[in-house]
Amino acid sequence: MAKQTIDTRSIQKAENTMTPTETSTHAPNTVSLADEEGVKRILVETIFSLWNTVNNLSRLRPSKRERYRVTIFGSARTQPGHWVYDEVKRMAGELAAMGCDIVTGGGPGLMQAANEGAAEHNASDRIQSVGIRVQLPFEQEVNPFVEQAFEHQTFFTRLQHFVLLSDAFIVAPGGIGTVLESTMIWQLLQVRHMNDIPLVFTGPMWRELVDWARRYMLRPGFELASAEDMAIPQCVDTADEAIAIIREHNAQWQLRQGA
Repeated sequence: MAKQTIDTRSIQKAENTMTPTETSTHAPNTVSLADEEGVKRILVETIFSLWNTVNNLSRLRPSKRERYRVTIFGSARTQPGHWVYDEVKRMAGELAAMGCDIVTGGGPGLMQAANEGAAEHNASDRIQSVGIRVQLPFEQEVNPFVEQAFEHQTFFTRLQHFVLLSDAFIVAPGGIGTVLESTMIWQLLQVRHMNDIPLVFTGPMWRELVDWARRYMLRPGFELASAEDMAIPQCVDTADEAIAIIREHNAQWQLRQGA
């Protein structure tokens, strides 16, 4: 299947060609470019207006989703041949064989392992291996197993794209970027901006992270979170345990789609 790349900057280019279809009954006050404070105020108001538009559009959801998508977060540094690489590849392959699309950051390391596992079980009539990338000072190419790539200029829009696209999240071993991604999903589940979305932490490093959070955030008399918040991530030790969680959730998802 040919690789597809969608650049989110094309949205901005399209906006630049749009013309207003309606004008206000009251002409706005003009601001001279020499009025620095006035120009700044207009820029701020415009940016907030654009954010409101994007936020409003992101509320839209399809009435029925044809594909169940699992996002796998993990290190860009783990090389092929490492046992963790092989386990992530096997896990993604089993999920793809189950009918799940696999979504990653589209780069090397464990992202490539997941896309590679999905590609080995790919059906020719559908896209199963997706990469959501971000521009970095040190350029990383899309790994060769991504079938559909999305390009973002910022981590903020990229993370929102993961949220909009995914039905479940699995967190493999990773560094600071993986911590950012996984804790954002954790926080969105905590505040109910996401619901009925499994967040599966695999491996001892994530179990120790949750233990750390529990130890420091649930101190009697100085609570910074609730006990329920600590139960949001499902901590497992093996890829097989993660697969079992997704298999159960996918089965429930399939029943809802058929209703």
